[in-house]
Amino acid sequence: MNPTLSLVIPAYNEAERLAVGYERLWPTLEAMDPSTVEVIVIDDGSSDDTLKRAHEIYGHLEHALFVQQPTNLGKGAALRLGIALARGIYVITVDADMAIDPRQLPDVVTALHDCAVVPGSRALSGDIKYDSRLRTFAGAAFNRLVRHYTGTTLRDTQCGCKGLQLGPARLLALLAMIDGFAFDVEMLYLADRLGLSVRPLLVTWQDVGGSSVRPGHDAWSMLRDIRGLKKTRYENPVVELPPSVTASDVAPLAKEARLHGLVIARNDHDALLVLGRDGALGGLGIASALGGTLRTARLDELTQRRYEAV
Repeated sequence: MNPTLSLVIPAYNEAERLAVGYERLWPTLEAMDPSTVEVIVIDDGSSDDTLKRAHEIYGHLEHALFVQQPTNLGKGAALRLGIALARGIYVITVDADMAIDPRQLPDVVTALHDCAVVPGSRALSGDIKYDSRLRTFAGAAFNRLVRHYTGTTLRDTQCGCKGLQLGPARLLALLAMIDGFAFDVEMLYLADRLGLSVRPLLVTWQDVGGSSVRPGHDAWSMLRDIRGLKKTRYENPVVELPPSVTASDVAPLAKEARLHGLVIARNDHDALLVLGRDGALGGLGIASALGGTLRTARLDELTQRRYEAV
């Protein structure tokens, strides 16, 4: 039986903090029934024993998956891969240290029953209060820049806890291009462009030391990525199919073509099977088998549809 919830944990040199995160998470997992929860740890090219420790800590779970990137590609790349592999009806991204109180995960799941994207927020109004005035000031300044360049009204885009329904999550992962920490902003920007329902949820958190974020270097990199969002031309290969096509029709063909993390974007007139940007060749076979047409779709063609994970 597939799990109901997938927890996606991006991890870069987190060997020392995974155990702390698990201690915080376990009481909630036990209360939710561990057999209904899938834990996916993406080791983003760590130079320490992150992958080994992840196996030791989470390997006893019924639904656990561990994947190692060959090199350090970035948090965004790790999250995209984790979302592509997720099998739960709902997906929640969480940090390795579980800084966001895991007891609030059931609240995120409940909110996802009728909302596509539920980002955790450490500051629904006002600024996030960090452990130093300088960091609090820097965080507030960064959020003002994010709101300026993207038009979002969210006060906290960088919270590591974000809940998503699986279909919309898959689509956002396929469309997104940013590999680094600005992936969170890009995902929320795309959600707004697609017309997805977004409802932030106030969360409590503990500022845990040992983060791999480098405030100076990463802030400039994120700012560069965020400034380019409105100029980005989001296009993906799609297979245009009849509206009657089902995920069960597509799944074996996608597996044969070695394509994963796909989503069907439906309306009353057609069904667009959205592929990764490197998936056009495999899409040809699916188009031929199902009587579809392989083409490129713009972002506006994917808005206001129903999204079904394959």
